[in-house]
Amino acid sequence: MSDALTVYGVELRKLRAQWTVRFVLPLLAIGPWVFIALIKHQERLPLETLYGRFLKTTGFAAPMTTLAFSAAWILPLLAAIVAGDLFSSEDNHGTLKTVLTRSVGRSAVFWGKVLAALTWTVVALATLALSALIAGLVLVGSAPLETLGGTTFTKSGSLGAVLVSWAICLLPTFGFACLAIAFSIAFRSSVVGVIGAVLVGFLMQLYAFLNGWDFLRHILLSTTFFAWHGVVDRPAYYDPLIRGSIVCAVYVVAALGVSYVLFSRRDVAGG
Repeated sequence: MSDALTVYGVELRKLRAQWTVRFVLPLLAIGPWVFIALIKHQERLPLETLYGRFLKTTGFAAPMTTLAFSAAWILPLLAAIVAGDLFSSEDNHGTLKTVLTRSVGRSAVFWGKVLAALTWTVVALATLALSALIAGLVLVGSAPLETLGGTTFTKSGSLGAVLVSWAICLLPTFGFACLAIAFSIAFRSSVVGVIGAVLVGFLMQLYAFLNGWDFLRHILLSTTFFAWHGVVDRPAYYDPLIRGSIVCAVYVVAALGVSYVLFSRRDVAGG
């Protein structure tokens, strides 16, 4: 565990120095402000997006609309953009052999990098969520949010609904991060690691839009992105969240299991 934490600390320092992180985090922090400012100065609202019709009446609608818009498309990319590169970058630069001679084993390297990928996922989602929430409250106001059933939250209830909704979407985002790790290790390519996970998310969304079999739709990782709908409704219902949590756990365990086996058996001696 201590070796894994050492690798984890090194990977975090490497992430802070990457141009990807330095570019994406400010973009996530600024983007919601630009979006809300543009909405305030136009008559049309994104009515097709959940909570979009409330963007001019309550600031709590800003993070909810941002989540509804970005969950299926942007969040998988945010997870994959770092997770899909952590392992394959060692292959691209030929540094894995050197890393494994620094008194750390493969298990420590693997779990340290996995922790770094998941940490980035949390930081990216938190940055986007907090930026959208603060932008909404500052530019629009703190009027209470309506539930999907038509009743009204209290202000504290509105804040709780926002935080819970984003926390729920963290589960499938972890799943896509682990898929990106699996693609990265299997193909030893950062491009495949990133694009592979995003393509899987796109195909899952395409199948959902085509109204396929309910059974298959329920076991898709992307379906859990919408499990928060039932939690913030009144009365609340939790079946999608429970089912989605199980699905996410299966994806995470399966992807990390395959990744660990492939990484443990990798030949780094150049034979």
